[in-house]
Amino acid sequence: MPGGSSRGTGGYNTVLMRLTRLELTNWRNFRTVDISLQDRVFIIGPNASGKSNLLDVFRFLRDIAKPGGGLQHAFEMRGGLSKVRCLAARRYPEIRISVEVAEGGSGPTWKYEVGVKQEQGRRRRPAVEYERVSRDGSPVLERPDDLDNRDPERLSQTHLEQVNANAEFRELPRFFEQVRYLHLVPQLVRHAEPQGAGQSDDPFGRNFMEAVARAPRKTRDSRLRRIEGALKAVVPQLKQLKLEKDELGVPHLEAIYEHWRVNGARQREDQFSDGTIRLIGLLWSLFEGDAPLLLEEPELSLHTEIVRQIPGMIAQVQRKGERQILVSTHSAELLSDPGIGGEEVVLLRPGSEGTEALLASSIPEVAAKLRAGLTAADAILPLTAPPRTERLSLAIGRA
Repeated sequence: MPGGSSRGTGGYNTVLMRLTRLELTNWRNFRTVDISLQDRVFIIGPNASGKSNLLDVFRFLRDIAKPGGGLQHAFEMRGGLSKVRCLAARRYPEIRISVEVAEGGSGPTWKYEVGVKQEQGRRRRPAVEYERVSRDGSPVLERPDDLDNRDPERLSQTHLEQVNANAEFRELPRFFEQVRYLHLVPQLVRHAEPQGAGQSDDPFGRNFMEAVARAPRKTRDSRLRRIEGALKAVVPQLKQLKLEKDELGVPHLEAIYEHWRVNGARQREDQFSDGTIRLIGLLWSLFEGDAPLLLEEPELSLHTEIVRQIPGMIAQVQRKGERQILVSTHSAELLSDPGIGGEEVVLLRPGSEGTEALLASSIPEVAAKLRAGLTAADAILPLTAPPRTERLSLAIGRA
């Protein structure tokens, strides 16, 4: 079964793991969510419907489980519990997250559940309402326990973040901490400044060159050769792509182009186009490890014909490296791939009581269109169009 792996950056073991189900209550845009997850997941919906917020659930679990993280830190990064809790939450305002994770092709299925409420009294911190772990349906952890009842301060932390408390299910925090998220901003790649240790996993590109340079030389050279081969197909006159360091030891990507000069023309990343930088970042992330990868609008700055190839690129990577990849997108070109099935598409529908998340295959009229041979772009994307878009020009005219 393709999917993520718990071997990733920590090198802890070689058992493949993947996310198979997500349930939410009162998380950001969503009052409730209950969806199954395939090896490829395409999340689509109107602007401000919650695509980024749905992906952020997995970043949240990562921020709890990673070294130096934790429950309090994860909420602080997001402005506090009140900023994360759904505005439509009423009678039961607690935030609840449930994730199922399959281990291996025929291995056990883990389930992690956590409920978080606001602590009463002066401090008003996030506090664990409950935390549960099960393996193949058998309980492994059930909180609050007697120790929590005797010392409520313990409920300011999850057991995901406590090495001395998660020995029986350590596969889960190690899996969560390896989740990767990418939303590369070309301007940050071009004008990056050295980052502190606390920002070593920045997903926006501030430390992208450093991340490339930190990779083991053999691994880095292999990935750059594969990226170079891909770029040669779409970037005119590109001859070579390599990593170089300047006189201060700062790493740079250098592209060499065929030119009338004997040694060719050279450019560093600060001269690359937005599209070239984003394509390099996308390819590097696809080749980097085998833990779940979250991609936000990978089509930005790329030519439509390149965008059409992204689902196929993901499928190729999964065949070779067995990696689970979740993508948010608005792109008709990306969703025009005939291989995308309705069970791979999560459709977001905003309403007055929060956003609804549905598998496209569960909507009868969509399923019928897909069976008839329509692509996801034709059968599903029209359902995300904002109403009354024709009024935009009229509104501008009145202003």
